[in-house]
Amino acid sequence: MQAETEAIDPYNGLRTTQTTLPSRAYWDEADYRRDLESIWYRNWLMVCREADIAQPHAFRVFTVGTQQILVLRDESGTLRAFHNTCRHRGSQLCRESEGRLKARLLTCPYHAWSYSLSGELVRVPSKTLPAGFDKADYPLYPVALSLWRGFVFVNLDEAASGSAADSFDPGSGDLANWPLEELATGHVLRKVMNCNWKIFWENFNECLHCPGVHKNLSNLVPIYGRGLMARHDDPEWALHADNDAPEYAGGLRTGAETWSEDGRVHGPMFETLSEAERAAGQTYATHLPSMFIVGHVDYVRTVRLLPLGPEQTELTAEWLFPAKALTSESADLENIISFGTRVLEEDAAVCELNQKGLHSRRHSTGVLMPEEYDLYRFHEWVRGQHAAHGVTSTSAENAR
Repeated sequence: MQAETEAIDPYNGLRTTQTTLPSRAYWDEADYRRDLESIWYRNWLMVCREADIAQPHAFRVFTVGTQQILVLRDESGTLRAFHNTCRHRGSQLCRESEGRLKARLLTCPYHAWSYSLSGELVRVPSKTLPAGFDKADYPLYPVALSLWRGFVFVNLDEAASGSAADSFDPGSGDLANWPLEELATGHVLRKVMNCNWKIFWENFNECLHCPGVHKNLSNLVPIYGRGLMARHDDPEWALHADNDAPEYAGGLRTGAETWSEDGRVHGPMFETLSEAERAAGQTYATHLPSMFIVGHVDYVRTVRLLPLGPEQTELTAEWLFPAKALTSESADLENIISFGTRVLEEDAAVCELNQKGLHSRRHSTGVLMPEEYDLYRFHEWVRGQHAAHGVTSTSAENAR
């Protein structure tokens, strides 16, 4: 009888007690190296937008764990990615984090080995070369690169397969109606959070904290004020199944249009959105482990994560607008940006609070509440990544 009830009851919540990941997973150096080896070095990671490296010879350097990745645009306009490492004795190639190369060759600042922008070794300044030495055997170490809707992703796995588009969370919203490729950056927020990267994702995946932490957001999205993310998070959802009020159905409060201080749009709205997308006011797409993107009716937000250590994570948020909004005198973009910034600052503060408490010698694991079903799903994803790549806590001791 219970099985029949569960089959017809689309309640989202967890039905059995589940424990969290062990506390050491958030602060232990070996567990951090394990995450790098099995997750960050083996998945597609968003690093920037194509517009950030728009011109030939433009480049950016990104650090993922211990790895430095160089992304550049060659003379033909093709984007390429390499390890920022010379094949001679391993020197760093580009010392700046971004810029434009001054020549058509990428020259190591140590011993002047020079490479074409497609990665081939073309010049070695030694007076003579050892027997059997062939420059063709020493190209730059390539890194897999994938483009999606104007965003640049890299994958450090030498056997990388598929594409960034293939690896979005299956439950992600469809952003096909948003003109992502055409949008321009209106604001960037960079912040170093003193917490493990997994804690940020856990916070993202539940709204039990919303009533106490996000007062303004809970007012804008009334269902968040109930500590829920969606209608079927409520075990008694059926009592309100016919009630489309936002506190039961989700979406923005009555009369609100977008995420902003006053809930109003402050620039041109996207004309290509469906009525359902306009009514929802927010459409999320998630790409573990490095980013999520949110489509609103008048702008798009992206949040990118990079791990800096067991207890530090870099967050980069961008607000993307139609180009005409950035030049319009009537577009009050600060009304939008300040609201989203406050939400992220509130999230960062409680993530850091969570990190501090995990060092208790008595706290080995936590327990999940029914509303934290997406945390359980995230934990299962982490466990699955570790299992799939055979990286144990012991083998991670020697991981780089």
